[in-house]
Amino acid sequence: MRTRPQPSAPNCSPLAAALPSGAPASRRDWLAWAGAASLAPLLPGCGGSGSSPAPLFTATMAWGRNAIRQAMQAGPNQPKTRAASVALLQGDRLVWQEAFGVLDEASGTPATTETRFNVGSVSKVIAALAVMVLVDRQLVALDAPVVRYLPGFSMLSPGYRDITVRHLLSHASGLPGTYLHNVFTFTPLQGYAAELEAALADIHLKHAPGAMAVYCNDGFTLVERVVQAVTGQSYPAFVQSALLNPLGMARSGYTLAPLPPGSFAPGHIRDVPQGQEFMMGYATGGLCTTPGDMMKLAALLLRGGELDGQRIVSKAGVREMASAQNQGVRVNLPADWHWGLGWDTTRHPGLEAAGVEAWQKSGGTMFYSSDFYVLPQAGLALLLTGSSPGFKPGPVAEGILLRALQESGQLRTLPPPLPLAPPPHATVSSAAVGALLGVYGSSRAPLKATSPDGQQIDLCAWSAQRGAWVDRCQSLRLRTDGWWWSDANPATQYRWEQADGRRYLLMRERATAGHYLVTTPAGQQMPPAPGPLPPAWTARLPSTWQVVSEGPQSIPMALDMGTSALKELPDLPGYLFWDDSQFLLPLSADRAGMAVQVPLDAGRDLVELVATTRDKQEWLHAGGWVYARKD
Repeated sequence: MRTRPQPSAPNCSPLAAALPSGAPASRRDWLAWAGAASLAPLLPGCGGSGSSPAPLFTATMAWGRNAIRQAMQAGPNQPKTRAASVALLQGDRLVWQEAFGVLDEASGTPATTETRFNVGSVSKVIAALAVMVLVDRQLVALDAPVVRYLPGFSMLSPGYRDITVRHLLSHASGLPGTYLHNVFTFTPLQGYAAELEAALADIHLKHAPGAMAVYCNDGFTLVERVVQAVTGQSYPAFVQSALLNPLGMARSGYTLAPLPPGSFAPGHIRDVPQGQEFMMGYATGGLCTTPGDMMKLAALLLRGGELDGQRIVSKAGVREMASAQNQGVRVNLPADWHWGLGWDTTRHPGLEAAGVEAWQKSGGTMFYSSDFYVLPQAGLALLLTGSSPGFKPGPVAEGILLRALQESGQLRTLPPPLPLAPPPHATVSSAAVGALLGVYGSSRAPLKATSPDGQQIDLCAWSAQRGAWVDRCQSLRLRTDGWWWSDANPATQYRWEQADGRRYLLMRERATAGHYLVTTPAGQQMPPAPGPLPPAWTARLPSTWQVVSEGPQSIPMALDMGTSALKELPDLPGYLFWDDSQFLLPLSADRAGMAVQVPLDAGRDLVELVATTRDKQEWLHAGGWVYARKD
């Protein structure tokens, strides 16, 4: 459930998977884990099975096999990636399909190309395609308000009436992020999408619809309700009949019932194999499939919506999915990122740096990580997936595709690594520096900018483990390129921009592949609170809360991820600080609202806190979970 390729960065939120065995994890850790399709490398495959090498792409496959096995290697305190699978398509030919590793270490049963994996948010491409089928049938209009199809849908913010179907598919709806109740389970459950729609009636928007794009799983879950409303079929049934069956994707579907043992790559918790993972948000992340099956979908997209003489979706629908959706949003940061409908990007920066158009979508769940690419002009497509949330498919997938382009004669040479040499210093006033200082909030650990001399800026990040600020990047100085560099750490640069009345901190890093830069918003400068916290909220501080609404079927609870803290940071009085990550402002004695608006990943998965009392005990409701006070 991730939005964009991630550089190899020391400042990424810590994965729950990287915690020492037995260490507790929080909602913050879980969302970083489940949302990250490619964050850390992991364990070599133990053998594998696949087709015979084709004459073409022999060097590409040799490099890819080695890179996949390297990516599966375990790092310190990281879960093992026991199985992985890849498929590469060129035009009409499936030129490479291979599996790596084992399904069961005790028996040594190898993974095969028929082994199924949950591909997480890669499912969003299917969701967008399903909507485009309905657009072709004139059952849905992209720019129509959602309430046209869901007249019972409502929220506390009146702006909900302005949410369109396009907003749902382009992460611009303003919905909170991810509804947590029973989203990842060990047994199939029904009614997740209907429960989300009902829950939204008691929640505010986090930003006006269309104001910015903030990665949002809730929007795709609401797509399920739209599909059911206009077709009379459940979302999985419609996708099966309209897409999976016509494409012959016989080993693809949603996690509605248990699969036969040995047909899927199981996840592990502390090296103990687990049962099947069920993802109840079908449109946002519930597809279970194989790389080979996904190449049938890729072939459809490469052919503009037609496969084997059968028109599945219009060419216009495929083009619309791949059109940049960032035109017209008020906060377009960074301006060079181009997301589509269902796609994380319609101009992947790593391939674009080599002069090649690429549509890309990553996906992560509690137990899997995947990356999916379609290169429409080059006629290539690829899916790489692995059975661990710490598997890092992005850099490997990029490397395979670049080498396939080179080996097929479409790329003369591989792009060289970018140099990292700080430009000369630029002049800046102490007043200008002073305006940049303060606390920057997001859905992750906040940052704090300070200056010892009115010329340089030091950044530190909040550490939940230490309960204190820790150094992030010291001695940043403004350079002639407009970015702030540190001579001691030139790999990461920072810049401040203002948009829609807010000041944002942007971060730029050289991506893992080394030949391009990735810019992401890191946080929003927090203005002073309108006043002190009201007594009702002060009486709750500091406190620790434990999730009580999840049952034994919950995967997050099996990973001890149900504890969150509520406090007030001295650096930002008047704000509530939840889960060591999010700032909220009280709306009443029993409700606190979302207080940051940051585009893309750094503003995702926010919550509204609602306190209730029952049987003389107070409860907190946040993001679909109900918490009881522990202390």
